[in-house]
Amino acid sequence: MKHDHAAMMEAARCAVVSAAGVCREVQGALEQVRSITKDDKSPVTVADFASQAIVALELRDRLGEISLVAEEASAFLRADEHRPHLEATLAAAREVRPELDEDGLLEAIDLGSGDTKHAGFWTLDPIDGTKGFLRNQQYAIALAFIEDGTPTVGVMGCPNLPRDMGEPLDVPDSEGCLYMAMRNEGVYETSGSDAADKPIRLTRLDHDAGEEIAVCASVEKAHTDLGKVGEILEVLRTEHGEAVGEPVRLDSQCKYAVVARGQADAYLRLPTRKGYIERIWDHAAGSLIAAESGAAVSDVFGRELDFSHGRGLETNKGIVCAPPRLHGLLIGAIESLGIGR
Repeated sequence: MKHDHAAMMEAARCAVVSAAGVCREVQGALEQVRSITKDDKSPVTVADFASQAIVALELRDRLGEISLVAEEASAFLRADEHRPHLEATLAAAREVRPELDEDGLLEAIDLGSGDTKHAGFWTLDPIDGTKGFLRNQQYAIALAFIEDGTPTVGVMGCPNLPRDMGEPLDVPDSEGCLYMAMRNEGVYETSGSDAADKPIRLTRLDHDAGEEIAVCASVEKAHTDLGKVGEILEVLRTEHGEAVGEPVRLDSQCKYAVVARGQADAYLRLPTRKGYIERIWDHAAGSLIAAESGAAVSDVFGRELDFSHGRGLETNKGIVCAPPRLHGLLIGAIESLGIGR
C-alpha cells in the first residue's frame, strides 16, 4: 500500500500542535491539578492521557482508520479510585475538544492499543520526559509512522524548548519548537505554537577534528550510565585528541533535536541495567529527525535501529546519535571498552 506521506505529515503536525496546547494548559495549572487529584505526580498523568486522546482523535479525523501503538491505556482512568484523574483529564482534553465526553475520551485513549504487525502503523509517546514536565522544563510529544521496521514520518513537539540556542534549557520557552521529518526528505524546525511560522530546514554539519564536543546528558541520571559516558569521552580525549566541553543537560527526545540543530554534538543512551529494552515510541520520531538532519543514529554496536520487533527495540542495545565522523569515534571507543558486551 502506498502512503501519502505529505498528508500524513500534515495530520501529524496538527495532532502534535493540538496536544502541545493541552500539555501547556496542564503544566500551567500544576498545583490546581494536584489539589484535585491529591497526587503530586498527577499533572503528568493527566497530560499523558489527554495528549494521547487528542493525537488519536486528530489522526483518525484527518486520515480515517489508523493503527496507533502508544504508551498509555485507559484502565487506570476507568478505576473508581482514579475518578479525579479522569475528570481532570477530560477537562484538559476539552481545551481543544469541547464536545468530548468520558466515553469518547476513554475510547480515544484506547485507540493507542494498536497492533505492531501492521505493515504501517503510528507510534506515540504522549509525554516523553515525565520528570522534565513536572519540573516545568523539557519534555516532548513524539509521533512517528513506521513502515516495514523503519520510521518514515516523524513529528516531535518540544513545548518548552527555545528556538534561540543561547537561551537556557531549564527555563520554559513561551513558544516552543516543532520538528517535522520525512524519510529522505529532510527535517524542518518551526514554532511550536505559531502556525504561520515558516519552517526552516536543518542540516547537521559534520564534526571537525579539534572542535569541542558537547554531549547531551539527561537531568535524570537514572536514564543512562554516566560513568561509562565519561569513560568513552576519556578515550576520545586521550587517544584521538578530542576536546570535550560541558554537557548539554535536558530530558526527553528533545536530545535528538538539539543534536539535529547543532546545539549538541552527541546523544548517548547507555543501558543502566542488564536486559533493558528500549521502547519504540521513545526513539522513532527523534531518531528520524536526527538522521534526516545528517546525523548518524545507531545502537552501541553501530547497528541501525530496527522497529520491526513489536513494542521494543529487541535487537538493539542503547543509542548513539552524532555526526558521522564523531559517531565513528564513539562506536570505536565503545567497542574498545567492551561496553554492551
